[in-house]
Amino acid sequence: MEQCVSCPDDHYSNAEHTRCLQRRVSFLAYEDPLGMTLACMSLGFSALTALVLGAFVKYNDTPIVKANNRILSYILLISITFCFLCSLLFIGRPNIVTCILQQTTFGVFFTVAVSTVLAKTITVVLAFKLTTPGRRIRRMLVSGAPNFVIPICTMIQLVLCGIWLLTSPPFIDTDTHSEHGQIIIVCNKGSVIAFHFVLGYLGSLALGSFTVAFLARNLPDRFNEAKFLTFSMLVFCSVWVTFLPVYHSTKGKVMVTVEVFSILASSAGLLGCIFVPKCYVIWMRPNSNSLQNFRDKSLY
Repeated sequence: MEQCVSCPDDHYSNAEHTRCLQRRVSFLAYEDPLGMTLACMSLGFSALTALVLGAFVKYNDTPIVKANNRILSYILLISITFCFLCSLLFIGRPNIVTCILQQTTFGVFFTVAVSTVLAKTITVVLAFKLTTPGRRIRRMLVSGAPNFVIPICTMIQLVLCGIWLLTSPPFIDTDTHSEHGQIIIVCNKGSVIAFHFVLGYLGSLALGSFTVAFLARNLPDRFNEAKFLTFSMLVFCSVWVTFLPVYHSTKGKVMVTVEVFSILASSAGLLGCIFVPKCYVIWMRPNSNSLQNFRDKSLY
């Protein structure tokens, strides 16, 4: 005990404090049961979304697909697919490329998805405004003006991500204090303010979509999806409001797991709330997916 030597950062002392032992590197790996489960969920949900997209393309001339702009439905399904797949960037050993792509791809693809929901909701409102005289509203709907919401909102998010990467980009970080005998490798967000700006902008878009959809929820129409849009945004907002306090109270692999689960849960909420009712009509009740059938029922 006359000479006391501190262990290096990548080592820790044994129980007797007589020698240094190598720390074990820890991260959310594909080989871990939890990492494998999340990866399988990501691939499974993305494959399911691709199946739904295929069904929409196959039945593209039916009323349930044409309602509320089928092009927007295609964009939303493609963006949801990428939302599921971007969760794979959080699994595996972090490197500088994945650390940068994690937050930017997450922010951009979710912005595309939420802004598409907003565009679909605006389309619903404008469609019902056509029942009142007004050439301007008709011109806006025919010209596809609501679709411009998507590139505008996405461009704003790209600017925010660009500022983030230029000022204080994410980087690889190590944590040697959270767990004894382990070196936890994580992606440090870099600028916490920029991260919250990206997440806050996404949340404001979701809140705006929820507000517009909520106001249009009672518009009468057999193929009106405003109620589904409202519920999808409610699920989306609930997931991310729950995510923030849990995310800031965890560290290491648990923190990454919470973020991946939030991505999968919010993406599944969009897919399930908006498209499951439509797929039910397409596959289980094809007779209801007809304007002629709807007109015949309305006569009696």
